[in-house]
Amino acid sequence: MKEQLSSLKKEFEAQLKHVSSLLQLEALEQTIFGRKAGAFTTLAKQMKDVATEQKKAIGEMMNTVRLKIVKELEEKREALQREEMKKIAETESIDVTEPHLPKEAHGHMHPMSQVEIELSELFRSMGFMVLDGPELESDYFNFEALNIPPSHPARDSHDTFFIKDHPEWVMRTHTSPVQVRLMENNKPPIRALMPGKVYRNEAISAKSYCLFHQVEGLYVDEDVTFAELKGTLVVFLKQFFGEDVKYRFRPSFFPFTEPSAEVDVWWQPKGKEGRWLEILGCGMVDPNVLENVKIDNEKYVGYAFGMGVERIAMLKYGIGDIRVFFDNDKRFLKQF
Repeated sequence: MKEQLSSLKKEFEAQLKHVSSLLQLEALEQTIFGRKAGAFTTLAKQMKDVATEQKKAIGEMMNTVRLKIVKELEEKREALQREEMKKIAETESIDVTEPHLPKEAHGHMHPMSQVEIELSELFRSMGFMVLDGPELESDYFNFEALNIPPSHPARDSHDTFFIKDHPEWVMRTHTSPVQVRLMENNKPPIRALMPGKVYRNEAISAKSYCLFHQVEGLYVDEDVTFAELKGTLVVFLKQFFGEDVKYRFRPSFFPFTEPSAEVDVWWQPKGKEGRWLEILGCGMVDPNVLENVKIDNEKYVGYAFGMGVERIAMLKYGIGDIRVFFDNDKRFLKQF
């Protein structure tokens, strides 16, 4: 066990030298302390097999190694954050000659941003890292890698904005391409949340808009179950909407998950009749998707979910028209 701990520490330090981004650091931290397959976690589980007379010494060494690794991770994280701030300082500036805005003109965070941050922090507390990706996407990442070939009828429901003279490029219709990029460049276990803007060529109405915000989640590991997916979403629903939230799961179909489901929440806007409102889709990642990104679908399974942030905000605040989020009416925005 001592040799294994020493080897783990050396391997960690070797890999840490090659980390150049916060995303890579998050991935390295998962390989060490991941709940199911983390290298340190695996060793910790073997403590039960250590001889009684050796448990104290091994336990002390294990604690020392863990503290050293945690310290080096934090030091590296702080260094990477300082580098990011330095880059911002070098590329951005403040004009100190600009007149000071009167107090009543001070702005605040848009309600959509508030809800997106709240969702990100909620899932971050459950072990999800938060990632972003490009809004202009290739057809491959937006459709084909997600088990939606050119002839698939699911493409019709996406009402895609294609780029003129470049049909192989689209404005992303969901944030799922970020999942594909993540899985192509990282080995499981993977647990991440992907918020961002998406685009669909839909008629603007009280319930739909051509631009909206989406949050998607992905978890890939060994022995992941639908029960874990349901448990994660129930925790989200109760923490976000309150313990008394009324919800239901319904069978559904999505080309990139199987089995699939939709989740409804009871919606009761003021002065109107209550009804069930679909807020997210979810399911177990289709093995074809894992195969497309070169992940062994015999060994690994996963779940994914996605929700529209506007619809979540409408439910949370009792708003009946999605268009108010884009009208920039100060009378509306000041309420948040």
